[in-house]
Amino acid sequence: MDVAAALDRLAPRLSPAATSAMNARRLSGGASLETWSFDLDDGTPLILRRRPDGAAMRETALPLASEAALIRAADQAGAPAPCVVHVCAPEDALGEAYVMRRLEGETLGRRIVRDEAFADVRPSLARRCGEVLARIHAVPTEALPDLATSDARGELARYEAIYRELGAQRPILEAAFRWLEAIAPPPPERPVLVHGDFRNGNLMIHPKGGLVGVLDWELAHLGDPAEDLGWICVNSWRFGEWRKPVGGFGDYAGLLAGHGGGIDLDRVRFWQALGSLKWGVMCLMMHQSFASGQDRSIERAMIGRRTSETEIDLVALMEAPMGKIS
Repeated sequence: MDVAAALDRLAPRLSPAATSAMNARRLSGGASLETWSFDLDDGTPLILRRRPDGAAMRETALPLASEAALIRAADQAGAPAPCVVHVCAPEDALGEAYVMRRLEGETLGRRIVRDEAFADVRPSLARRCGEVLARIHAVPTEALPDLATSDARGELARYEAIYRELGAQRPILEAAFRWLEAIAPPPPERPVLVHGDFRNGNLMIHPKGGLVGVLDWELAHLGDPAEDLGWICVNSWRFGEWRKPVGGFGDYAGLLAGHGGGIDLDRVRFWQALGSLKWGVMCLMMHQSFASGQDRSIERAMIGRRTSETEIDLVALMEAPMGKIS
C-alpha cells in the first residue's frame, strides 16, 4: 500500500486549507500497528495510526475506531490526549486507521528519566501522572464504546493459562502466581476506564510542559483504577532509576496524592507485582517466538531474555510482603 499517496488524497478532508500531504514517514516501534508522521501543506502536523492489511490483532486490543473514541472521551474529560481529527473510512484506502494531531515531546523512557533536558519537569511528573489517571478514571463509562471488564483474579488466571501453555518451568513465577492469588483484592465496586498500558513509552513528555499526551489506548478496558497506578510502577519501565518507583522519576506518595488519595498503597503494589509477573510471561512469549523461528528479530530475542529481570523484581516484592488487601 502507498500510504503517502493515500494521505495526499485525504489531505483536503483533514483541513479545509490543505491541498496535499508532505513529509510522510513511518516511525519506529509498534509490533502490530503502524505509526506515520506527516504534515499538511497548510502547516498542520499530524499522525496516522493504522493496522496493516493482514496484521494479527492482539486478543485484548481494541478496534482502532474504538480507540479513537476513547481518546476523544479522555480529551473531553480533561486528560491530555491527542486531538483525533479523522477516523478513516474504506474510501480513504488506508485500512483500519485514524488521524490525530501530532504532539511535541519525548516518549523514550531512558531520555525522560536521565536527560538534563527533563530535569525541571521530572520532580512533578509522578503527581502529574496521578492527576491524569484520575481524569481518565473519571470518564463516564456510559459514553464509552463496548469494553471488556477485568479484575485481579481474572488477570491472574489469564496469564497463568498463557504461562502453562508455554510449558515453562520457572520457580519464581510459580511462587508469584500463588502469592498473588492469596492476596488478590476483590473487584472495585464500580469499574472505571483503565488505560491498560500507562507507562514510559506511551507518555509524551515535553521538557517544559511535562506530560502533554497519553498515547496507545489499544489495551483500554474497564476495571480497577489501581491497575494503571501499579503498571507505571513496574521496575521494567524505570530504565535503571530503580529507587524511584513511579516511572523512574517519582515516588508513590506523589502519584497517590495526584490521584486524590483514595487508593491504598498496598493495592497499588499488588498491581505492580502483577504487572511484573505479566511482563515476565510476555517476555517468555517473546522468547518462544524467537526460539521457534516464528520471529527471528533481534527485538524478540532481547525482550525474551528479560524474564529474569522480572523474577528479580518479584523476589524483592515477595520479600516485603503485603497484607491481605481489601
